[in-house]
Amino acid sequence: MTSARTEPGAVLREQGLIRNPVLPGFHPDPCILRVGSDYYIATSTFEWYPGVRLHHSTDLVHWRPLGGILTERRLLDLGGAGDSAGVWAPDLSYRDGVFYLVFTDVSSFAGGYWDSQNYLTTATDLAGPWSDPVALHARGFDPSMFHDEDGSSWLLSMAADWRPGRNRFAGIQLQRYDRAAGRLVGEERMIFEGTAAGLTEAPRVYRKDGWYYLVTAEGGTSWTHQVTVARSRALTGPYEVAPGGPLLTSAGRPDLELQKAGHGSLVCTPDGQWFMAHLVARPYSPLGRCVLGRETAIQSVTWDEAGWPRIDGGIPAETVPAPAGATTSGHRPAGTAGDRPEGYVARDDFDGPALGPDWSTLRRPATPDWVRLDARPSHLRVYGGQSPVGRQRPSIVARRVTAKHCVLDATMEFRPRTFRQLAGITAYYNSGNWHYLYLSVDDDGRRVLDVLSCDTGRLVEHPGCRVDATGVDRVRLRVHLDGPLVRFGYSFRSTSERAEPGDEWQGLPAALDATILSDEYTSRSTGEGEPEAWGFTGAFVGLWVQDLGADGAYADFDVATYRTVEPG
Repeated sequence: MTSARTEPGAVLREQGLIRNPVLPGFHPDPCILRVGSDYYIATSTFEWYPGVRLHHSTDLVHWRPLGGILTERRLLDLGGAGDSAGVWAPDLSYRDGVFYLVFTDVSSFAGGYWDSQNYLTTATDLAGPWSDPVALHARGFDPSMFHDEDGSSWLLSMAADWRPGRNRFAGIQLQRYDRAAGRLVGEERMIFEGTAAGLTEAPRVYRKDGWYYLVTAEGGTSWTHQVTVARSRALTGPYEVAPGGPLLTSAGRPDLELQKAGHGSLVCTPDGQWFMAHLVARPYSPLGRCVLGRETAIQSVTWDEAGWPRIDGGIPAETVPAPAGATTSGHRPAGTAGDRPEGYVARDDFDGPALGPDWSTLRRPATPDWVRLDARPSHLRVYGGQSPVGRQRPSIVARRVTAKHCVLDATMEFRPRTFRQLAGITAYYNSGNWHYLYLSVDDDGRRVLDVLSCDTGRLVEHPGCRVDATGVDRVRLRVHLDGPLVRFGYSFRSTSERAEPGDEWQGLPAALDATILSDEYTSRSTGEGEPEAWGFTGAFVGLWVQDLGADGAYADFDVATYRTVEPG
């Protein structure tokens, strides 16, 4: 459970519309599932815990975060995971009272190789417990499970080919899964080699009116991303590609607000209406950097006379008519309203027994050895971890950035003893790209506040941001994402009591580049076109504690508030 609460400013009043993105911020590769009158969306989480983020809705308009599925090392071990490795493209399905989650845990990708182990875990309740994961295969990523009308189940995934000169995305493969035996059986078959768009991945199969519809993502994960549909009378093919091009794409339309449209998943309402969840991104300039990462949107799907699915114009719409009976009045995820003056506010007093569903941790689950909510009433205690390049024990508790203009502030108590102990607030993308306002100690024992950035692995200091904090144990810290800029602030006013909204803030002079916290800035290719580095996530704001000497340092955080704000 969470102690965070949504303030009245998050309420919208429009009727009967889905506003996209429905899941703003880092929520890529959506898989949408309906069970009865309940809808669920599962999204990729990469190197962040809990693995596979889950949202719930009853109308496709209002979405409530449920947290993550893979919450413990028994289910997922991200120790040592590289940037943008970890959990890729989960698939959630349901059959005979059991939820089936298949996902890829990518340990490395470079030089034409992928080390992409696929797993399956099951549960009769989404709250768990989830079974110990079963290893399936590592022949490719983006797996999905299809349950046919005859009771059989099948695993699909893209087929990876490491050999130089070959198509690394060799097509879509299919193999039967024996649910009773808990293993793959029979022959593996290649059922679809994709279209000229290439980079065929993210397969899902749907059965309708005697046809098997194969939905795939093609064109890569950036500006030429698309959703392709093919169909066959037999599950194993051959598959005919839909006439008229992709079902959905933003390619060639830099004027659209929603870019990178692709990676789709279909759902049918109880009334027979069809919709598709898919990823999008909102660049800060035409085809520019997308600090918010890849987000989740929903489109309405119709079927033409020939039996092919269609989306109006084949492009992503910012607003979509909701299913019959749905309204838009109610609470929405943070940032869905963009930068509207009423904004969104979520305050966490850390009164609950566990972190709320909007918080994530990096490469290790929030276990009591480093995250404590019971050590001190209404406080979050975070024990310091490794440096920014450490991939086993980092200590970051963070939440997704969901709007171009937003603020996270928190009250912190910290008593550093050496320069190796730091704690504060961060705007973070990955181990090589971040901004950090921290409290530490100089060689002469004086406490100081300072700002440090990392740009593609290079540390950058900011003259003029250093503040004498001698005698200060309790400080309020603030990180403000103001469009393309990151600004930090602090207040020493609340030194003995809990922080109040009227406390005086002191802004620091550095206006830092927010756009380095993006996939586009991070991704780099070799001369042969192979990825030297990829970025698949999005910006976070959070609380960061470092204890580089492993001496037991910790920081206590009392009240953290995230809100969307007006520009400026």
